[in-house]
Formats: sequence, C-alpha cells, structure tokens
Amino acid sequence: MDIGYDRPLYILPFDHRASFEKGLFGFNAPLSAEQTATVAASKQVVYDGLKAALSRGVPREAAGILVDEQFGADILRDARAQGYITAAPVEKSGQNEFNFEYGDKWREHLAEFKPTFAKALVRYNPEDDEAMNRRQAARLKDLGDYVHKEGQKFMFELLVPMTKDQHDRLEGDQHLFDHDLRPSLMIGAIKELQGYGVEPDVWKIEGLDRREDAAAVAAAARRDGRDKVGCILLGRGSNEAGIIHWLKAAAQMGDDLRGGAQSRLTRADYPLRPEGGEGEPCKRFLNPYPLFTRTYHEHIWVPGFLLCANPWAIQPEQASRRRSPETVTRFHSFTVRPLVLGPLPGLSRARPFC
Repeated sequence: MDIGYDRPLYILPFDHRASFEKGLFGFNAPLSAEQTATVAASKQVVYDGLKAALSRGVPREAAGILVDEQFGADILRDARAQGYITAAPVEKSGQNEFNFEYGDKWREHLAEFKPTFAKALVRYNPEDDEAMNRRQAARLKDLGDYVHKEGQKFMFELLVPMTKDQHDRLEGDQHLFDHDLRPSLMIGAIKELQGYGVEPDVWKIEGLDRREDAAAVAAAARRDGRDKVGCILLGRGSNEAGIIHWLKAAAQMGDDLRGGAQSRLTRADYPLRPEGGEGEPCKRFLNPYPLFTRTYHEHIWVPGFLLCANPWAIQPEQASRRRSPETVTRFHSFTVRPLVLGPLPGLSRARPFC
C-alpha cells in the first residue's frame, strides 16, 4: 500500500462543532434552523478569507480547508468543485472514545463529499483502558482501509490525555506530563496503532519541547517503509512564542521537513472585518506561515513534518457576546495586526500579501 503525504500542506481548520455551538454562540443542542444557519454563516466568512488569500498568491496546490459537514456542507462542495485540498472530520465531536459522527453511515457521507483527507480526532493513551483502545483501533482501521481503497487520504489527529493513574502519579502536573511522559506515550500509541493495522497518511500531533522527541515521533511515524508519512504539529491553543518553540524543537534534524505547526492564533484581538469585501481571514489564513518560513530558513527540519496553519479560532472579546445571535456580524468590529507571508521552502525572502 502506497501511503503518505510528503508535500507542503497548509490547512485552514474550522471543523469545530460543539465548541462553536456552545462555546462561541452559546447555543444548546438541538439547534434550530436559524441557529444552524448562524454557525454556517460564520464558517462561510472563513472560507471567503481562504479564497481571497489564494487570489493574492497563497499557493493553491498546497492550501486547503478542514471543515465539518454539519455546518460546512456547501463549503466542502464548492471547495471540491474549485479543486482545493479538502479535509472533513469523521469523529463524533467531544467524545472520549472515538466513534463515527454518522454511525454506520459514515462511508456514505465520505462518498458524498469525497474530501482529500478524512480526518479522525482520537484520544489514545497506550496505558489507558485496553479494551477501549482495541475498539477504537478497529474502527480506525476500517476508516483507513476504506479511504485508501477510495483513493483518499487519512489524517489522524492524535491526542494523548493523562490517565487517572498518570494524573495521580504526577499530581496533575500537565507540564511534567507533556515534557517527561507524553513523548514516549505518543510513540507507543503510534506503534501500537500501526500494529493494529491503522495506517494514516498524516499524523496530526501535539507539540513537543525537545527536538530529540520530535525526531523520535517522526521516526515512529515513518518506520518500516512508511517513508512518505507526514506529521503535523498542533498549536494546541498556544501563543506565537510557544509555536516558535515547538517549530525549533522539530528543527536541526534533517533537510526535508515539509512544514511546522498548527496554531490557533486568532483571538479577540485578531479580527474578521470585511474591508474590501474580503475579511480578515485572508490576512489571518497563513499567520503561522511566516513562523514556519522564518524557522525553516534558520534551521534544518525533521523529515516527515508538514505545516498545518490554523490561525482561525474566533472568540468574542467578552464572554457576554457568546450568547448573542449577532456574533457573526460582530466579527467585523475586531481589529487585526498586520500579516506578512513568507515564501515556500527554497524560494526567496518573505514578502507581504493581503
């Protein structure tokens, strides 16, 4: 089986569902038709920003979207018709154990939209409940086998949460877990899942503090002939300094890394406003891109890492706005800092777009 994806990849993810419904808008399920339309309209704003950014020079062959069917069905259809790279989540949102959003009909939904990537977010700790891990692995193997048979790609978003025993042992210290324990658990999870026959083309993983850990994770993802398999570093809500730190941790180990970090850098002080009819998603689409290119030119990269740029995680300036049905229009009142986009690897110095 020829698996992997070793080309530059700049993904704009806005596949959030539960966090949009309740966290951003304050809606409670089940949503009314009007509430559903409100969430869908907010995602259209982001998609319009992607198209504006592409029209201004962002590399079309490397840029894409990750959006859900529930609120982004029209976006997925249009993006496919336009020939953009697309990714769609298959997981049921907000669950501790991976299962399919549409139950036994998940194949039909993937067949309808046929995204470039089927994305599965999975919480998997190899020291957690063995029976649960086996159930998850069986579903994920079915998913990978299906998408590869259909000529699609499989993106695996791996989150490694602390187990209760690990929490007690470390007294709940998240930093200690991330620094000392999570890297080996990530490697163990990847190898265990591979042993169960789960074969992603791209692993979407949490950031690592040490370059030797990043190299070890990349090596696990690419072991035993999986030479084209890539990894994406999640920003996990970190700030710019944290993203740069993780990028540098993945550097200095090789010369053919394809990218760097997924980051949620858009917050209350980074806007969406319709100047020129384009909106700030155009300017924010590749905000982590200069971080990647700057670090790329300063360091040598670990083989196997791709860039997933996620500058968009809109949050109202005040919690009181979350319950307002006018949230979509209020996107336009935010302010934004300037953006300078850098070149693709191997090209000349950074230049401004948007």
